[in-house]
Amino acid sequence: MLLLPLSMLILLTWLPRSLGAEVKTYSHRAATTACTLVMCSPVDNGLPGRDGRDGREGPRGEKGDPGLPGAVGRAGMPGPPGPAGPKGDNGSAGEPGPKGDSGPHGPSGPPGIPGSAGRDGAPGRQGSIGPPGTPGLRGEPGPKGEPGAPGMQGSAGTRGPTGLKGDRGAPGERGAPGNAGVAGPAGANGSQGPPGARGPPGLKGDRGAPGDKGAKGESGLPDIAALRQQVEALQGQVQHLQDAFSQYKKVELFPNGRSVGEKIFKTGDFEKTFENAEHVCTQAGGQMASPRSAAENEALKQLIMAQNKAAFLSMTDMKVEGKFTYPSGEPLVYSNWAPGEPNNNEGAEDCVEIFTNGKWNDKNCGEQRLVICEF
Repeated sequence: MLLLPLSMLILLTWLPRSLGAEVKTYSHRAATTACTLVMCSPVDNGLPGRDGRDGREGPRGEKGDPGLPGAVGRAGMPGPPGPAGPKGDNGSAGEPGPKGDSGPHGPSGPPGIPGSAGRDGAPGRQGSIGPPGTPGLRGEPGPKGEPGAPGMQGSAGTRGPTGLKGDRGAPGERGAPGNAGVAGPAGANGSQGPPGARGPPGLKGDRGAPGDKGAKGESGLPDIAALRQQVEALQGQVQHLQDAFSQYKKVELFPNGRSVGEKIFKTGDFEKTFENAEHVCTQAGGQMASPRSAAENEALKQLIMAQNKAAFLSMTDMKVEGKFTYPSGEPLVYSNWAPGEPNNNEGAEDCVEIFTNGKWNDKNCGEQRLVICEF
């Protein structure tokens, strides 16, 4: 083994750590080489030194600085999978995704068992009239009814078409020859004379077979009666429309109005006494306002509130004091008197007025109040 001089050992101790490591490495290589030389070469000078194993171990050098990282080695084989961890908590529900396209319709399932009949629902609105259905089978004739009262004779119907001409009958037997006529005078050239008198007719031939029956002509009686009824019905409708139109023309003379049910209340925004107001409404084809329900009274209230004037109603107690009636004499079916009314103040209040709050009061008929007519 190669022994190093003391000066070299001191030098190794003094050198930096990294260089010291390199020197240690070199000394080891040198020692190995020297050992080879010692083993293989003869020793010329002196005896070999003692084995240094009995010497004391020198002081431990300081840890050298880490060297530069080496190149990344290849990844090793993956290790065995670790044990499964505990199940995590459920995450919060995500936002619903967009609706997917409708899938194809599956095959129809077998029909289910019919359920029990439900309760009858409210009747629906009447639908539009559908197309006429195919005529049904003709029913069996019913029992013959008793003969009704004879109706008026209708006008003759149109003549039916002429039937087919019957076959010509067989010719009759030839009649016996008639008596010869008187011979005429002979002509100069012996020409034939005039024909004699016609002989008696022969026997009548047999009647031919009857021809085919012609088609039956349409009877004019039912059609005429139905047309007459239709004409009368149309005449009644026309008259009704004419009367209604005439009434509406009169109603239009009053600019302001309210409708309740089948009634129309109209006012011309002028005031008159009860007698004159009654005359105006009659001339217009109506009568003075006669409320017969709370709804009609409310409509009158709205109308007079817009005018801000009290108005006369049609009811009076002129015939029997304290017994108010409509113009027809019928007793009241509805009333809305103000508190303490009617009181027939000073014995001269036989008419009825309605205030802007809808309440009634008996009033002197000679006063002037707003005219409201009812149609």
